[in-house]
Amino acid sequence: MPRPIEALIHTEALAHNLVRARQMAPDAKVWAVVKADAYGHRIEHAFEGLRGADGFALLDLAEAEHLRRLGWRGPILLLEGCFDARDLEVCSRLNLWHAVHDENQIDWLAAHKTTWPHHVFLKMNSGLNRLGFQPAAYRSAWLRLSGLTQVDEISLMTHFAEADGPRGVDAQLAAFDSVAHDLPGERSLCNSAATLRESPTRPQVRGDWVRPGIMLYGASPDHPEHGIAHWGLQPAMTLRSKLIATQTLAAGDAVGYGGAFKAGEAMRIGVVACGYADGYPRSAPTGTPVLVGGVRTRMVGRVSMDMVTVDLTGLPDAGPGTEVTLWGTGPGGAVLPIDEVAHHAGTVGYELMCAVAPRVPVRQVP
Repeated sequence: MPRPIEALIHTEALAHNLVRARQMAPDAKVWAVVKADAYGHRIEHAFEGLRGADGFALLDLAEAEHLRRLGWRGPILLLEGCFDARDLEVCSRLNLWHAVHDENQIDWLAAHKTTWPHHVFLKMNSGLNRLGFQPAAYRSAWLRLSGLTQVDEISLMTHFAEADGPRGVDAQLAAFDSVAHDLPGERSLCNSAATLRESPTRPQVRGDWVRPGIMLYGASPDHPEHGIAHWGLQPAMTLRSKLIATQTLAAGDAVGYGGAFKAGEAMRIGVVACGYADGYPRSAPTGTPVLVGGVRTRMVGRVSMDMVTVDLTGLPDAGPGTEVTLWGTGPGGAVLPIDEVAHHAGTVGYELMCAVAPRVPVRQVP
């Protein structure tokens, strides 16, 4: 039989989280962000749960082609735009909307031969300092684009750097509005954090399109301040495996490489078929939460390539074959948010989702 580890993608949870995005951004349209192969969930598995979105946003032309093959005929937005002038031919063929964040991309459009003009999203660098035109150059970029026959519609966008923290969005919103306030075109500003924290009460932040990503997959953008229960989100991915062995330790016995954990008293531990080669973080220390048979317990010792060990204290019936939930939804509806595991490991839920290894089977479930 195959090794028991697998990742389950929950269609109903994805659809639920999309509804939550709509509830938090009334009157706005929703881009479902599916970059990085739907944050590790696989586009083909996430599509059914997210097809109620108004559009899909991503980075790669191959992912855009994949969505078209799945039957999506609505808007698709390339969040980083084109990487080469030849990409514009693919945009024309697939009817893709695309971001414009520097002068080279405008030059490519100006030289592009097309029958159908393009819909572009002109990006401002309002303070994140990654992509986008500086505020002082933004209007001139808009004027260049508006003068091109290759361009049909210009939408306006920026990206918030600290929507998940105490500084919020006000400084970047002021920078954006100081330049774009009288320019025509739809606005797209909100990521997951701004969609949850700002858009319900601030239409000027909400704009015309919101761009939820991480919230769609059942993780909180501002954990640990708020968990998914606070935002009414459901885990869209469950990483689960089984116990494949148990060991009984005497007081003083060590567990795993380096003997990083030593039993303080006699105890029983379980061995789980999951390790860092499956994408589970090697940095996860003793104490990282895990569900065994739907009951919360803890990891002990170091994560190895193919196995982790868990504390079976208080779980006398657990043994080989018992289900282990590394994150997500376990037996009986028990939930272990991915954010909690990530927090113990010193990272974020985004990374764990995207790091699930190719050797882990992925299966779509309701």
